[in-house]
Amino acid sequence: MHLDKTKLIDISLYLEHHELINAHDFVVYAEKPGEGNMNYTLRVKTEEGKSLIVKQARSYVEKYPGIPAPEDRILVESKFYETIAADDFLKTHTPEILLTDKENHILVMEDLGTASDYSSIYRKGSALSRSDARLCAVFIYQLHCNKRKSHDVLMANEKLKALNHEHIFVYPFLEENGFDLDNITPGLQSAALPYKKDQVLKEFSNKLGEIYLSDDDTLLHGDYYPGSWLNTGNGLNVIDPEFSFYGKPEFDLGVLFAHLYLAQQSDDVIEIIDTHYKKSQGFDEILFKSFTGIEIMRRIIGLAQLPLDLSLIEKEELLKRAYNLIGD
Repeated sequence: MHLDKTKLIDISLYLEHHELINAHDFVVYAEKPGEGNMNYTLRVKTEEGKSLIVKQARSYVEKYPGIPAPEDRILVESKFYETIAADDFLKTHTPEILLTDKENHILVMEDLGTASDYSSIYRKGSALSRSDARLCAVFIYQLHCNKRKSHDVLMANEKLKALNHEHIFVYPFLEENGFDLDNITPGLQSAALPYKKDQVLKEFSNKLGEIYLSDDDTLLHGDYYPGSWLNTGNGLNVIDPEFSFYGKPEFDLGVLFAHLYLAQQSDDVIEIIDTHYKKSQGFDEILFKSFTGIEIMRRIIGLAQLPLDLSLIEKEELLKRAYNLIGD
């Protein structure tokens, strides 16, 4: 099965074969539900009014076909949802999985309705509501209460972690990586150069990368940022956990706080999240801040760009702040 929004008959037969629609029902419409990066994702609607989300992992990153990616990431996503299913709160704020097709690397899940992600908070003047900020913190805290009971090769997610490692800890700090930052913000290429030449920073990034790649016992989302949150009628829901693995909670929380700073969220929002995420005994504040700094830097000078509403001067200030967080 090769998922294609123009082949409605094929999609209908596939869903019927897996008993997800009735034999006399058929798909009448398919659309891209949002701006995804990793997978080919469709919202499909049937003659009888059923609406489903169907997503397929291919051997490359959907947004960047030149970047290879492991197809098993879709199985990691499925296992993530399976793992948290016993927690009513987490289950309430994630979609239900209706089918995991290992052979074709396809997931079919419930449609949470017409919804947008939270990328709008990157616009100046936009902010998380107090309730969404609290929910965001409680979700990741509850998730981090899930501890590994035994080694799981699938949830080690080594191939996708290796890809992510390259784009977080290595690629942004290469002086010549073929990506001209001036196409994003004029002057940003020059502003980034001192960081790309900083050997101490590179060494620290390498050490953080080794920690990221290492094994630990806490279930992480792995990509916990506004693009992985959906604004639905049920409040904030969390999606796209294909980067999930068992690691250090400081990574997830560092990514979250990095995006709060990138989105210029108020101290009030940050305080709400800080209050409702109860840090475990032994939580490493230095490691958390370092992951925060690295995520800020890679989102400004790396390939995975965001719709940031920031001037060159504001980006330069954020880069300085990030630099001071790393190893602080």
